[in-house]
Amino acid sequence: MSATDKVKYISTTALSKELNMNVKEVFQICLSNGLINRKDDTWVLTEKGKQIGGTIKKHPKVGEYIAWKEDIKHHTMFNTANDQLLNATALSNHFGISKFKMNPILSELGLVEKAVKGWTVTKLGKSIGGKQLEYDKTGVPYVNWPANILKNKRLVETMNELLGNEPEQEIESEQSNALGFRDKYEAKHRSADGHYVRSRAEMLIDNWLYMSEIAHAYERKLPIEEDVYTDFYLPVGKVYIEYWGLEEDPKYAARKQEKLRIYEKYGFNLIQLHDADIQNLDDILPKKLLKFGIQAY
Repeated sequence: MSATDKVKYISTTALSKELNMNVKEVFQICLSNGLINRKDDTWVLTEKGKQIGGTIKKHPKVGEYIAWKEDIKHHTMFNTANDQLLNATALSNHFGISKFKMNPILSELGLVEKAVKGWTVTKLGKSIGGKQLEYDKTGVPYVNWPANILKNKRLVETMNELLGNEPEQEIESEQSNALGFRDKYEAKHRSADGHYVRSRAEMLIDNWLYMSEIAHAYERKLPIEEDVYTDFYLPVGKVYIEYWGLEEDPKYAARKQEKLRIYEKYGFNLIQLHDADIQNLDDILPKKLLKFGIQAY
């Protein structure tokens, strides 16, 4: 047996598992580095690819495929993709919390979703660099994150809140724009669950959610870099509720349009309520909630 015969070759799919990366990402890296080309619907090995250790193998069932010397996994072209990717355990160690709490916190922020087993990245999570991966042996999905998530404003704020740390001085934007509204309409209406809200309509909405045993937060900041607050947030279903009560006010109407633009930008689940809906919440809210998989009692 020659030395050449002893060389171990692996497919691109097997290589991606060795690298703990998505197979599409590995193909893209090989393409970007000139190791392969796309011809019709087939990947073709280039001369550069051959020089770096690529070859063509044949399989009785799948036919020809590109294989690589196993040591290609140590090539520097793959370092950038894997550099400083952090899993949930690494995040929990950084923030000083239990590793079992990290993914639920990321889920509350809308960055991941609970799968039958494991966790999957959301559209919002992908937008900040979340990478969907799965364990080799079990196939259970999990998500890794770029190092800059440690400085993500909403994540840092949430961790400070949970740990009881003093919040950093925040830069007011949407809050500043709404300052006149918040000063004029103080949160002085006490709902059944103890929340203080800014109008009778919001009190009726809060009471309806509470009596329906639906967990909710009032004036929760959206999990994005922009400083935008929602009227109500339902952790189950990741649903936001906005009550539009002052639409005749030009400033309020402009603020409404800006908030709607942001909801659409991030693909958030949004329920909109108007004055005409308030006296018919028993008819309206259950139908709107059911669209997002929330069963009202």
